[in-house]
Amino acid sequence: MWKMESVIDTRLNDFAGEQRKSLEHLRDTLRRLLPDAVECLSYGLPTFKVGGKSVASFDGFKNHSSYFPCSGNVLERLDSLPDWCEVSRGTLRFPTDRRLPVALVRRLVKERLSEIAAAEKTKSARRR
Repeated sequence: MWKMESVIDTRLNDFAGEQRKSLEHLRDTLRRLLPDAVECLSYGLPTFKVGGKSVASFDGFKNHSSYFPCSGNVLERLDSLPDWCEVSRGTLRFPTDRRLPVALVRRLVKERLSEIAAAEKTKSARRR
């Protein structure tokens, strides 16, 4: 049966070797952690959305790959990140030939989902 290539598949086709394997591993991890998510491009980045909210984005670049938690606060709340990662407010950069550990991605996703749930709870309380 013919399967249509998704926008994320098309983006991953831009990469080769270890970087592509690393990004595919990240995508597979996100698919397992977010089975009901919609895969799309947002701001040109492969993104997973749940309930219309961006939970995780990623992409590859010439000298590194990046994970974007779709919030500037998520990375600040995590400790014990791998020493081979570089962190800025909204970006976790990692070497093109390294895979982000599943446990780390799970923590990042959990933190972002908690943040989204808290914001929805606050929004709901204001409506009352």
